[in-house]
Amino acid sequence: MKDLQEHRKDYLNQFKERPYGRNLLKSEDVFDAPSEECGIFGIYSDTDLDTFSLSQFGLFALQHRGQEACGISVMKNGKIFNIKDEGLVLDVYKNIREPETFMGNSAIGHTRYTTAGDKKKYNFQPFFAKNEYDQIILSIAHNGNLTNAQELKKELEAEGVVFKATSDSEVILRLIQKNLDLGLRGAIKATMEKIEGAYSVVGMTRNKFFAFRDFHGIRPLVLGAIDEKTFVAASESVALDAVGAQYVRDILPGEIVYTSENESGLKSFLVKENCENRICAFEYIYFARPDSKLENINVHEIREKSGMKIWEQAPVEADIVIGVPDSGVPAAIGFSIASGIPFRPVLIKNRYIGRSFIVPTQEMRERIVNLKLNPILSEIKGKRVVIIDDSIVRGTTSKRLVKILKDAGVKEIHFRSVSPPIIAPCYLGIDTPSKDDLISANMSVEELRDYLGVDSLEFLSMDNLKVILGSSNHCFGCFTEEYPVPAGPNPDYTDE
Repeated sequence: MKDLQEHRKDYLNQFKERPYGRNLLKSEDVFDAPSEECGIFGIYSDTDLDTFSLSQFGLFALQHRGQEACGISVMKNGKIFNIKDEGLVLDVYKNIREPETFMGNSAIGHTRYTTAGDKKKYNFQPFFAKNEYDQIILSIAHNGNLTNAQELKKELEAEGVVFKATSDSEVILRLIQKNLDLGLRGAIKATMEKIEGAYSVVGMTRNKFFAFRDFHGIRPLVLGAIDEKTFVAASESVALDAVGAQYVRDILPGEIVYTSENESGLKSFLVKENCENRICAFEYIYFARPDSKLENINVHEIREKSGMKIWEQAPVEADIVIGVPDSGVPAAIGFSIASGIPFRPVLIKNRYIGRSFIVPTQEMRERIVNLKLNPILSEIKGKRVVIIDDSIVRGTTSKRLVKILKDAGVKEIHFRSVSPPIIAPCYLGIDTPSKDDLISANMSVEELRDYLGVDSLEFLSMDNLKVILGSSNHCFGCFTEEYPVPAGPNPDYTDE
């Protein structure tokens, strides 16, 4: 049995020895929270809209779900126009020279964070398919990960289908395209019966709009309406708010909503009856905006309740409670309400720091955390402090944050994570490290407490998480290593 020092030395040496570990020394990996997935948005009306502006507003509300690239497809007069580029939503839209081209009666859009495939431009979404006249006939935007993408790609290539990207999303596109002779609904149904994993999709043909969700509802997809003729589908309800749409409901697991040439409004079709909803628990803990509503549950309330629960589970005497911005703050407020310990917004977040920050030395890289989070010293010096964070992934940011607080003269530090220990990677649409790089998969709670250098450390229990969410049917794969669909090996889909 190795002692703690040997265990920690072996664990840290992994970062030097393995290629993935060496990436931890890159500036963009200094902050070790899980990375967002993608955001999707779609809008349809029987009449013309300012789809240029409305799609921009909707995607801007989903910017937190992906900051690498953005794109839109617009249906106008029986044609589809597409544009996509690297950068934030506002950066991409301000480079559109002729906005009127993107004003039609329907639009879909995508904010991208890479979870499968590489980061090259050919993987930016929406994906589209063309006919023999070089006209776009089909376009989709996808959030999630397929676990059988490689197998399906080989089948399609054997049939002569040519792929132009390395993203699993193109597999969905090509399957729908292949089956369009079955009609739109039939093509989507045939596709859903072939693909496995997590997927929420919005899309269009030259005269129809559609959206559909996997049989377990792992990734979110909400439905809203602006009026009787104008419908919106999006990853989160905040996108509905941004365009003045009212939340109607969540699209059901295994459901297709679509428009018909012969009828106004949206039609619904369940590919499979009585699907079990297994929406990702981490959407509520971290990913979704706090002002969102998923499955008719307010995200902010869930986070506040998580803080209350962890106080009940692991009370402690302290002078102040602080939350790590942004997702840790509602939980810290809940902890304060339950405990009576005052909450102070002591950690100031610099909202202008980008994902990449290039500096030449390790010493300077380690200081980057101070650029993102900096404490108000007068509020914490000599105090007993409770830190509330949404999760601990690699542990590097948590350790550096603890050091900042100690350097500021904090007397005691009690760390509370309002998620259970993350012990397994996500294969279903979230960019988490491999198991070897997940610190809770390699250390016990006591070992991790010692590694972080805190006076106490507690994680929210699985039982309490289920109580807060009101269900045991969510996807808890990153906490339990049990997934709604067979995970198999890491399904990141790339030819490179």
